[in-house]
Amino acid sequence: MQKGYFDTNFGLSDELLRAVMGEAMSRGGDWADIYAQHQQSTYVGFEDDIVNQANTSIDLGVGIRVIAGDQTGYAFSEDLTPESLKAAARTAASIANSGAKTAPVDLTRQALKGYYDTDYDWQNVELEGITSLLDQINAKTKGADASVARVKVWLQSSQSRILVVDSDGWVSFDNQPLTRLFLTTVMEKNGVTQSNAYNVSARDGMSFYTEARVSRVIEEALARTSILFEAKDAPAGELPVVLAAGSSGILLHEAIGHGMEADFNRKGISIFADRIGKKVADETVTIVDSGIDPRLRGAINVDDEGSLPQSTKLVENGILKSYLHDRISAKHYGVAPTGSGRRESFRHPVLPRMRATYMLPGPHAKDEIIGTVKKGIYCISFTNGQVDIGGGDYSFYVKNGFLIEDGKLTAPIKDVNIIGNGPESLARITMVGDDFAMDEGGWTCGKGGQSVPVSLGLPTVLVSGITVGGAA
Repeated sequence: MQKGYFDTNFGLSDELLRAVMGEAMSRGGDWADIYAQHQQSTYVGFEDDIVNQANTSIDLGVGIRVIAGDQTGYAFSEDLTPESLKAAARTAASIANSGAKTAPVDLTRQALKGYYDTDYDWQNVELEGITSLLDQINAKTKGADASVARVKVWLQSSQSRILVVDSDGWVSFDNQPLTRLFLTTVMEKNGVTQSNAYNVSARDGMSFYTEARVSRVIEEALARTSILFEAKDAPAGELPVVLAAGSSGILLHEAIGHGMEADFNRKGISIFADRIGKKVADETVTIVDSGIDPRLRGAINVDDEGSLPQSTKLVENGILKSYLHDRISAKHYGVAPTGSGRRESFRHPVLPRMRATYMLPGPHAKDEIIGTVKKGIYCISFTNGQVDIGGGDYSFYVKNGFLIEDGKLTAPIKDVNIIGNGPESLARITMVGDDFAMDEGGWTCGKGGQSVPVSLGLPTVLVSGITVGGAA
């Protein structure tokens, strides 16, 4: 096989990879993989009119996993010498005891589709270009409104190169760019201070930050901050809740999506564990988790155990169709992996995880949905969500929203908590809008001590009843 990035730069030749795999399979096991990662990340922060923080980090290492039944043996090494890698492989192999199996003689490169630019390299971007962009954003934000008291803006970028080699002899290489721009504005009026933020993220390069996109970041951050001066408390109690298109998808991700990850169902933790093939929502509801939407933050060309990504319909026309599977859960259920095996880094084993989770559009117009609500709330942006995966109970803080009175948006609201149960709220969706939007922010999902980048989206949705913790 042609010499690749990890062979050229770090000496991970085919011969060494086969030898390490031989050690991984030396005590048997059903399957094994080697995961190499070289990641370079840069962060530049701009505050009080100056660059106040700038750093670059480099991470390099190899993780080795051996699967025996439902059990996983895992070890990693930051030392890429043959001796250290073989020792890590023997440690991972200790999970198995069924007798040695033969490592692959030939390694075959798996062809990947390109859902983002795999030739891009953020390390070739000059620091001056980044600081100039942040300086412009700072100046434009302050110049847009006299009440702006403080601006904080930062840009983060990373380039992660990964190599996955499995015991079947398949080799997958990917080069994953990622960037995020985050703007926080603090405004002061009549002695009152409010703050809010907006951000964008993608698997893209510096060209992602077009003039139009940067202007939208500034406009959204300012609008979401300034409206807080007018906001009042929401009424308390169980009310109809309209979830705005876009970032309301966080509710779908946290309260419902996690419950559809197959490990929670295999272990009987999720409330969806016995619901495959059963009705869980209105027939207008179809929920997808996809790794193949181009340049999205949650897009992947290959998952972290070498499976190709796909678009997986979790719920179709209200019926629960599938979980999100890695190799372990796929074998347990007798299905193919969905390309959902993900890990934070080479230091972590694979878990079934979401990628880009969203609900497909339905038949109703936004104004039609809002027009059906006599008294309720309209939720635009969320922070500080908490979810119990097993039961699906959740609570979210609504940062921006509006009262709905007699079918119209009226006063902006603030300091609102919504409290409910994910599967119950899913079943209470009565109207789905035709205005689907993918949120463009930099969402990061935590699970099992690991964090991975994800995307999410939603059309406007009406939930007939959620407990609102506003004013009594």
